[in-house]
Amino acid sequence: MKTEMTPATEEKLIAFVACAGSAAGKARFANCASCKEACESGFQRGECKSGCVGVGSCIESCKEGAMKLVDGKIVIDREKCNGCGDCAKEDVCPQHLIKMIPADATNFIPCSSTEEDEQVVRATCGYGCISCGACEQNCPENAVHIVNNHAVIDYDKCVGCVACTVKCKKKIIVDTLHDLTALKSTVAFVKCSGDGRTNYQLQQMGITSCDEAAKLDLKALNLCHTGCFGCGKCTEVCRYDAIHVENGIAKVDPDKCVGCKDCTFACPQHLITIVPYKGQKLVACSSEDDCETKAKVCGTGCLFCEDCKANCPNLAIYADGTHTVIDPEICEDCHVCQYVCPRNVIKETVVPEYIFAQREALGIREGE
Repeated sequence: MKTEMTPATEEKLIAFVACAGSAAGKARFANCASCKEACESGFQRGECKSGCVGVGSCIESCKEGAMKLVDGKIVIDREKCNGCGDCAKEDVCPQHLIKMIPADATNFIPCSSTEEDEQVVRATCGYGCISCGACEQNCPENAVHIVNNHAVIDYDKCVGCVACTVKCKKKIIVDTLHDLTALKSTVAFVKCSGDGRTNYQLQQMGITSCDEAAKLDLKALNLCHTGCFGCGKCTEVCRYDAIHVENGIAKVDPDKCVGCKDCTFACPQHLITIVPYKGQKLVACSSEDDCETKAKVCGTGCLFCEDCKANCPNLAIYADGTHTVIDPEICEDCHVCQYVCPRNVIKETVVPEYIFAQREALGIREGE
């Protein structure tokens, strides 16, 4: 007796471009006849040698009209894509950037960089994978691996959890199921609460960039030389619109920040640091000048009057030269230091309650 076999249903695949950047020389390649011609012409310093060149040979190959070029980036219409794979052929995409992945995939890594140097990757592209391996180490299904200096997802194993999304240090993993701005354990913090007078003077001098300002002898100009310039280099690199210049000082919106560190690398003053996303007290001043000098150049800098230190019931505040430091391991968030600070220089990162539930669900221990 014959038994009727149910034919296996073939998994639907769609095309995915493993590149989200715009640093591969796209402006120079605009007049090239094909992507192959663009690649053969070579790349210049500062351009990603592994990225999309944006000429659009894949668009011409797509019979379904599922691909288009938007602001130099290839965009694929998932509804139109039939998974034929024509765009992924080597003679169409010489960079091997187009992958055929399951249509129901929810996590994507839009980078194919082969660069080994993290600093070069960060300087070249905001979406570049720095091959830190955090996604690979924390994936419970062993579905993510570092291949040729960039992370790759094995969709046969991926279950669409939040592990790689949260643990990615660069925060480039696209997750269509979860809100990346909510799923995080760290955020950026600007160690400056300046009164904006430095930024005002820089504007009067015609200085418009942080790099220009860093070359000046601000001390000789009776300006704070360790604080925020307010010229916004950090805002330019933020992919999440999480940092803005307000009254001449950069400020981070912790609700939007995902802790990717791009702003920390951009700041020539090294004022931006990554802190745990919890109700932590932080001193928004980095100046190590004597108190008299601080008082002259800034109306909101820490003068180390020691009121906070003297009144802290847990002895969580100490001096580092003329700079006040709060030990987060000892601090119990009693708010006394904020109450007694005459200059309102002690800030607090306030977070919603749900983050603690998320941390517990992810198995993130205190201090991670």
